[in-house]
Amino acid sequence: MSNKTLDLTDNVYSYLLENSLRETDLQKKLREQTKNIELSQMQIAPEQGQFMSFLVKLLNIKKAIEVGVYTGYSSLKVAQAMPEDGQLIACDVNKEWTDIARQYWDEARVSHKISLQLAPALDTLSGLINDGHSNQFDFAFIDADKENYDHYYEMCLTLLRPQGLLLIDNTLWDGAVANNNINDADTVAIRKLNKKLLTDDRVELSMLPVADGLTLCLKLE
Repeated sequence: MSNKTLDLTDNVYSYLLENSLRETDLQKKLREQTKNIELSQMQIAPEQGQFMSFLVKLLNIKKAIEVGVYTGYSSLKVAQAMPEDGQLIACDVNKEWTDIARQYWDEARVSHKISLQLAPALDTLSGLINDGHSNQFDFAFIDADKENYDHYYEMCLTLLRPQGLLLIDNTLWDGAVANNNINDADTVAIRKLNKKLLTDDRVELSMLPVADGLTLCLKLE
């Protein structure tokens, strides 16, 4: 028994996947393909994707935002969990990676739920706010360039409705945020946002040791 989170050794992690992970053949195929391309470590862990899918179904999410698509595993999991009239605004700047994502969205027959915005996410989010979409989204997921995390957070919070859910990836950053000797721009940006979230009374907060750290923020008003 323990009163803190269990240390996930390779053996325990394998057990977790073997006894919990539910993944379609198509989802697994996308993960396997992504392993062989540039920056494959950016892909979310499969158990994280399953958790996100669980939340989308639990909360009946119909309008969502994703900041950072990469090859589309997280957007595939979210879109497949959404109802047929669901809408996911997916923000990215890399056509090569998102072309892979489009292939899998098409094969899964969820492309009609996903609107890919191939432009800087700050521009896309600003455009949504300027067009009157504040307080309209149910769900947002941030997993993009870390130096802009605080900007993404503020914009997504504006776009979320009260009681909307925001997920922020990589908030433990392989442990670097807890090491004061590591002060590169990405680590500092995540560390600053983590401290800001702790005292931000606009949200309820839970940082989970899932994959590389996943923070859940529930917008209050």
